[in-house]
Amino acid sequence: MKQREKILIQASWVSIIGNAILSVLKMGIGLFAGSLAVLGDGIDSATDVVISIVTLITARIVSRPPNSNYAYGYEKADSVATKVLSFVIFFAGIQMLISTGKSIIFAEPRELPSVIAIYVTILSMFGKLGLAYYQFHQGKLAESSMLIANAKNMRNDVIISSGVLLGLLFTFVLNMPILDSITGLLISIYIIKSSIDIFLESNVVLMDGVKDTSVYKKIFEAVEQVPGASNPHRVRSRQIGNLYMIVLDIEIDGDLTLNEAHDIANEVEQGIKSSIANVYDIVVHLEPQGKHHEEEKFGLNKDLL
Repeated sequence: MKQREKILIQASWVSIIGNAILSVLKMGIGLFAGSLAVLGDGIDSATDVVISIVTLITARIVSRPPNSNYAYGYEKADSVATKVLSFVIFFAGIQMLISTGKSIIFAEPRELPSVIAIYVTILSMFGKLGLAYYQFHQGKLAESSMLIANAKNMRNDVIISSGVLLGLLFTFVLNMPILDSITGLLISIYIIKSSIDIFLESNVVLMDGVKDTSVYKKIFEAVEQVPGASNPHRVRSRQIGNLYMIVLDIEIDGDLTLNEAHDIANEVEQGIKSSIANVYDIVVHLEPQGKHHEEEKFGLNKDLL
């Protein structure tokens, strides 16, 4: 846990500093060069600074120990933060959509942007590419949906900067300043779509689901390998941070002693842990073999896979 917290904090600081430099550079050059597309790209980088501050705060929260209010700890703060990030990205995209839309609808004669806008955009692409790779690598290492979402956002920024660069090139070649505004409009739509994708992806964990549904197949297969264990049912799995919490019912011979039944349950737990990484806890409920089961509201049976 301490190592995971360290990774989250370090990655957040790298993102804050890197994006702050790029944001100031692009907004300053965007204003100086008269490019709305570069200015919008700079605003997008400014939202990345806000996002990184959120990840930094979250890194402190997830490390808190469990208490009477949160018996499972604070690991889900990672998923909550991912949801917050999607809103920040969404509103940044809406703001950019409004400003670029106004510049197109109420178009006024504009001069061509300065050529320096091209150079700062190329620099931004390389900078963002490095930050995105670093965030994704650290996110995988810490198994943090928050860092991975941030990495995807920065990857999108590389695509955004590519669009800005293409728009600037066409603006200069065709001598049409309005293309700069149109590029900014398209970029804002892409930002909004990206925020919606991140929002929907974070729903899975917050609704006690799992992103990798193959864990259920592995659970059933693990139970089948244990002599004396049969009919796994009412299987439930959810994620808290990067950890799996698994609950299931199995049937055993009702005439077994408590010690024998406990040994079977223990083998089931060990079998599941050996086939699924990052399992924090497994609860195995034992039932006498052949007991009639009423239809359950929650959980999966093998025939539902």
